[in-house]
Amino acid sequence: MFTGIVEEYGKVGGLDLFADSARLTVTGPLVAEGLEPGSSIAVNGVCLTVTRAADGQFTLDVMGETLARTGIGALAAGDSVNLERPVAAGGRLDGHIVQGHVDGTGVIMQARQQDGWRVLRISVSAGLSRYLAKKGSVAVDGVSLTISDLGENWFEVSLIPETIARTTLGESKADDVVNIEVDVIAKYVERLLAGGTR
Repeated sequence: MFTGIVEEYGKVGGLDLFADSARLTVTGPLVAEGLEPGSSIAVNGVCLTVTRAADGQFTLDVMGETLARTGIGALAAGDSVNLERPVAAGGRLDGHIVQGHVDGTGVIMQARQQDGWRVLRISVSAGLSRYLAKKGSVAVDGVSLTISDLGENWFEVSLIPETIARTTLGESKADDVVNIEVDVIAKYVERLLAGGTR
């Protein structure tokens, strides 16, 4: 489990694409400390498993399902990524419950500068927008955010200076594809209301 509070701004060392999988290499000295094969880490909000780690760099295998559902396959050497290690038992839950199981992608429609902060408007499919609520939680590229406004197939998040400085969302622009994880509680509520049939 993650919190959506990004620990480090990492850099992609490379992405090797295969028939139905990929191998991603990332540099992130802070989060790489103590990593070993089998460790979990969130890369732009996607929970991945470490296969190798040494000297501030780590490698992760990415399956076809993950490539199809997220923006991981579009990464290239030199790209910045948001990194977070799982929350330790007894640790603080400063963001919200983030599983690292991305539900789909969205596209930034606009990025507006305000007085010291930024607003992102992000388009999403109807299948995702039904789980969103104004003032509710959402993870965008692994960053725990509060929805500040909501339309039929879009939502807005407001970024404070700390988020702008410490995450890739500070550099985001119109037409960028971002990973979206809706609040898991909304999905469970829907299933319970449907009588557990979906």
